Amino acid sequence: MTTPPLKVAGAGAGYFSQFHYGSWVRIPGVDLVGLCDTDSARAQGAAQAAGCAAFDDLQTLLRETTPDVLDLILPPDAQAQAIRTAVAAGVRTIICQKPFCTSLQEARDITDEVLHAGVQLVIHENFRFQPWYRCIRHALDAGLVGDVQQMTFRLRPGDGQGADAYLDRQPYFRSMKRFLIHETGVHWIDTFRYLLGEPRAVYADLRRINPAIAGEDAGYVIFDHPGGVKAILDANRHLDHNADNQRRTMGEALVEGTQGVIALHGSGAVTLREFGKTKVQTLLPASQWDGFGGDCVHHLQQHVVASVTGKTMPENTAASYLKVIETEEAVYRSADTGRKIALG
Repeated sequence: MTTPPLKVAGAGAGYFSQFHYGSWVRIPGVDLVGLCDTDSARAQGAAQAAGCAAFDDLQTLLRETTPDVLDLILPPDAQAQAIRTAVAAGVRTIICQKPFCTSLQEARDITDEVLHAGVQLVIHENFRFQPWYRCIRHALDAGLVGDVQQMTFRLRPGDGQGADAYLDRQPYFRSMKRFLIHETGVHWIDTFRYLLGEPRAVYADLRRINPAIAGEDAGYVIFDHPGGVKAILDANRHLDHNADNQRRTMGEALVEGTQGVIALHGSGAVTLREFGKTKVQTLLPASQWDGFGGDCVHHLQQHVVASVTGKTMPENTAASYLKVIETEEAVYRSADTGRKIALG
């Protein structure tokens, strides 16, 4: 008996949606049945590129396409109502872009509602699905650096200088009162927890350099992880790193242990140098993917399909992702008070 395709629909046709829809049409056994956006012209353009039906209303989309999976590519202020609409329409699996909801309390409320309804809600936190972080995780699991003592990521996208910063791609960045951590640094809150375990405390020193934007755009955050392991996010959107594409990895990383050092390079390559030696071994070659983040959107969506079909357990469910939002809140509280904040 032939298994019917998994029906997927999308809500939202903004800048980043191109990566979502471009991925869905490449996954075997998936049928992208439609998408919607309140801007009908934008919906038509995205649907034409993806080869599916266009709608300007979520309820109509859900009624006419009856999807198994709904992919929400919406800003935080539109997410809660869209999730409730999807649950009421009988959708069993929902993917929601980050930042998730407008506040920690709203995220908690929505999470409780979907759990009560028996709906699977996965947050689209895709950086942990970038191939270099999966490679690093495998290396750590194999014990290639011995006992990990610390990890550092230097965020250096080089896109934050000048009066016109961010205008050409995502101009809403400029008005975000919480920017560096809420929009970008949250990726590494989740990546650090994926690689090192749930953080137990944070200390943050944040600042705004560019007066043309509303929020912070540089700073340091130190995370305490289990076993005395430290993670450091050293972030500055004004500065760049050694890469032909500043948005591929957005910076460089070191994972340092008692038996060696793993390095993430701006090319997407991952290397290992054993303790006390100078020879460098390549664990992952430089990325050849021209699109976003090593095709991490595709890897995440493949993972969700595998979870829907019972082949794996889903990562970053809403219930799990609440810990990321709680950590983010603690980062800002630390920056405001100048104190290390313990996490529950």
